Amino acid sequence: MRNFLLFVAGIFLLISCDEKKPMSSINPINWEKRRAEIPKNDSLQVAKTYLGIYSEIYSTSEHLTHDLTVTVSLRNTSETDPILLTKGAYYDTSGKPIRTYFDFPIMLRPLETVEIIIEEGDKTGGTGGNFIFDWLDDSAVTDPIFEGIMISTRGTQGLSFTSIGKRIK
Repeated sequence: MRNFLLFVAGIFLLISCDEKKPMSSINPINWEKRRAEIPKNDSLQVAKTYLGIYSEIYSTSEHLTHDLTVTVSLRNTSETDPILLTKGAYYDTSGKPIRTYFDFPIMLRPLETVEIIIEEGDKTGGTGGNFIFDWLDDSAVTDPIFEGIMISTRGTQGLSFTSIGKRIK
């Protein structure tokens, strides 16, 4: 009995030492450090891209879901020119705003990628989460790519798939 109590006490000690980390999807990278000025260039046009993501998907029935980690990848495809993004907003399955990551111009250097991570435990987006990215289109520069990578690796099972943003303006 004494050994059992010591074992149980040891388990509680290990569990209580588990430090809680803030979710990175709620504490994103410091977008303010990327703030940029919009050049006085009349050729820049407002553009908009929609990206569907899944922080959870249905598994075996509509009553059981499987949580996923989401990487939202924002990529400048130009080898020579920077690109300006002006807003990145996250919405849930019903279209309700969850959070805005940035609402001011940020610059991506040539071939640079920045990411937003929605952690596996963050199910606020649900089975039909959405991002809308506003950016400034320069006809001489290639369009950026907005991509969602969803993944889960539990036990011996692995699941992953991607979604690609669709330009809507």
